Amino acid sequence: MKNYLKPVILVILVFGLLAGGASAEEKLIKMSTTTSTQASGLLDILLPELEKDTGIQVKVLAKGTGAAIRDGVDGNVDVIFVHAKAREEQFVADGYGTKRYAVMHNDFIIIGPKDDPAGIKGMTNAAAALKKIAESGSMFVSRGDDSGTHTKEQALWKESGLELASKTTTIIKTGTEAEITFISPEKMGGKYLSIGQGMGKVMIFADEKQIYTLADRGTYIKYKFGNETPVDLEIMCEGDPRLSNPYGVIPINPEKHPHVNIKLADQFAQWLVSERGQKVIGDYKLLGKQLFYPDAVK
Repeated sequence: MKNYLKPVILVILVFGLLAGGASAEEKLIKMSTTTSTQASGLLDILLPELEKDTGIQVKVLAKGTGAAIRDGVDGNVDVIFVHAKAREEQFVADGYGTKRYAVMHNDFIIIGPKDDPAGIKGMTNAAAALKKIAESGSMFVSRGDDSGTHTKEQALWKESGLELASKTTTIIKTGTEAEITFISPEKMGGKYLSIGQGMGKVMIFADEKQIYTLADRGTYIKYKFGNETPVDLEIMCEGDPRLSNPYGVIPINPEKHPHVNIKLADQFAQWLVSERGQKVIGDYKLLGKQLFYPDAVK
């Protein structure tokens, strides 16, 4: 009898393990998000708390907002977490996302070397500060990656009143080629550098060259105060309302892509905007400096 039962017990155990594995797999979602949520260190704090509360694990694809939105359009992920509000709203209007949830915000800042060759330190008009950088013959490095930060920078150049030139280039992000068209001041020529990289790499590049760039405050704080080798760049321009940087999370619409895990994606979005998720975001600080401010729970 004992020998007869052993195979039966073994089969039961195997099926039990398979069922457990399937259950764990059901709790996994894929998310495309901007590099700033990763480079700032926020996801390192946020996602373990999410898993603790809900059991949901998140596979993160960190890239520029434009590439993250394309992942959503193509159905490559279950949810996107990005920062380009107009593009997010269009994404939902086009039927690719179910709803945009306002999660948090910080702001953009123009940073540069201590000697400030363009003389913009203390300015609160971002477009005027960029114009002064161009007219002074100083150098500026752009992410040039169709990210939310790049989108904001492009909008500011349009407001600067300078003559602008358009250029199309090919960048490679996460192994995929993408064509990016961007504008830059004609008079800057080779002093405007577009390198097609995420915020952290751009900030390190700007620090090495001691030149100006546009950054989100969260990543700047992480690289200025949270790195063993801090970047030696200072805030030159801040406080312009146009530098507001809101983040939103959007589950992918199953009507466009039936394979997406809408149940878990929606649960993830609801957790982010819950009192619990918002507290985790609001409590994330580096050396007492707050990186993000909750938008869903005041």
